Amino acid sequence: MCGAVLRPKTKEAAVSFPAMSRQPPPMSQRSPYPPPQMVQPVNGQPMQRPVQHVQPMQRPQRPMPPPQMRPMPPRPQMRPPPMSQNYRVPQKVNAWQDDEEDSNSTGTANEDLPETRAGPAGPARQPSQRRPNVPAQSYALMEDKGERTNLGNTKVVMALLSEMWIINLIVICGGTYCMTFLADFQGYVDDELWNITCWWKLAWILPLPYSFICFLGLILPFRTPKFLYDESLPKRRVDNLYILTVTKGDNREAVYRSWNAHKHLERMHPCVRVHVLTDEPYFFENINCYTCPKSFTTANSKYKARALEWYRQTMRYTEHDWILHLDEESVIDDESVSRILEFIWYEHDYHWGQGVILYNQYHYWKNWFFTVADAIRVGDDLSRFQLQYSYFHRPVFGAHGSFLLTNGAVENAVTWDLGSLTEDFQFAVHAWELGYKCGKVPGLVREQSPLDLIGFLKQRRRWYVGIRRLPQFLPKMWAFFWTLGIFALFGTIASIPLGFVFKFGTPRWFGFLKDFSFCTFVYLYLIGNFIQDLDKRVNPLLLLIRIPITFILQFIASIMEASAVVYGIILPPADFDVIKK
Repeated sequence: MCGAVLRPKTKEAAVSFPAMSRQPPPMSQRSPYPPPQMVQPVNGQPMQRPVQHVQPMQRPQRPMPPPQMRPMPPRPQMRPPPMSQNYRVPQKVNAWQDDEEDSNSTGTANEDLPETRAGPAGPARQPSQRRPNVPAQSYALMEDKGERTNLGNTKVVMALLSEMWIINLIVICGGTYCMTFLADFQGYVDDELWNITCWWKLAWILPLPYSFICFLGLILPFRTPKFLYDESLPKRRVDNLYILTVTKGDNREAVYRSWNAHKHLERMHPCVRVHVLTDEPYFFENINCYTCPKSFTTANSKYKARALEWYRQTMRYTEHDWILHLDEESVIDDESVSRILEFIWYEHDYHWGQGVILYNQYHYWKNWFFTVADAIRVGDDLSRFQLQYSYFHRPVFGAHGSFLLTNGAVENAVTWDLGSLTEDFQFAVHAWELGYKCGKVPGLVREQSPLDLIGFLKQRRRWYVGIRRLPQFLPKMWAFFWTLGIFALFGTIASIPLGFVFKFGTPRWFGFLKDFSFCTFVYLYLIGNFIQDLDKRVNPLLLLIRIPITFILQFIASIMEASAVVYGIILPPADFDVIKK
């Protein structure tokens, strides 16, 4: 063993080791330990030497080459984070149009699951937070065996409206000509330009500015996607289309009626989400119900606007989100939703818009007076608002609170913290001030008329007072023209007995202006009910019978409208009125 002392047994046994003749082994085969040391005996006695513990030989360490650093892969370009809820003034209105990759997207960027369809406030986005007023998943994707109630005749109506501007021109101009030059009973004279009767007959032409604006909207082509949309055009990206029904929640029947009419729309496209927004304590199970808590407060808004502001902050909109606002009685069909998606994809210049609202969904013609009274609202959408959305692209006449399609960037910039009785009108005006443009949505939404006279008067009173209280010039001007309707009505009624006292003829030029205003105003009622009957697929014979009925009842409807203005002047509303429907 290495390090041991070799001791021979006898003297004769001690021999020397002869030298080896062979070559030493190569270095690779040599032992790392040193060879044993031979101890020679001294005087016959072996020499005592302490045992040495030899450490193994250490091999020299070879220098390692320095590590080679691999180059890092290029860092991918990250998109800017979505705008926050406190975003106020946009730096660039059309910022999303610069992203060509996003513009070609046709669907949602989110995973298409019931949990993700609950929106950014759902558990898929905030798994650590349980919010009792936010649904955990989308209940619209559950089994649906219910009967479709969002039926309509949208394709036929929109196809007719695209060509009806010619009919409008012929009917209004023809009616004006017949009343002015062929109706001898009116007693027009050509030998004088003015007489004493013209003073009170001025009330006849007070609605002339409104009538002329509506006439322009009726005779200009109605904007439809007939020659506008093409599959080859680049598509604007859309992540979410929220179909939002806003209701106080106390009408349980209306909430479930709206939900059942729209829940199947989530199957149309991955980006569609159907939600219902209520106020606490009204929360409905097994539907996509978002309930605004009582603890949520804003600086100015109340009621509907307050709930919309809470919903906006909860959903955290981006410029790729769109919101379709509906009232609790509003119903939209599948065809109109498809046209809304086309508007979002292809109308890159517009950031919000509206379409035509009909009032034939429930209780249509159940009360003839209210049905005819709301017919002028349809005529208003087909004339005045058609001019605004198709040609001006600015909300010079305001906006409706229902069938309001807005982009998320617009709502983040304007917000719903407005504090007005007509938050829809104020929202549109503020969006205009920030540079956002509006467009015509080629679709239809169906609602219902008020059920009683008190509800009708309160509804019109809130509109009139709310518009009049807005600080901008245009709302005050339109409220002023609305007020002139009272004097037009009283002047028309007063001219009947005065005509028997002062038997003077009316100058023909004066009568022409009066007849033009009268024909345009009456035509708004007629075309409103005609389009609604066509959408309901009414029997053609019944449709023709209702035309003279509408002509007669529109005089009573005008009195009802003027009475609502008087009601608003004498007893303005102190708060928001929710009418029964």
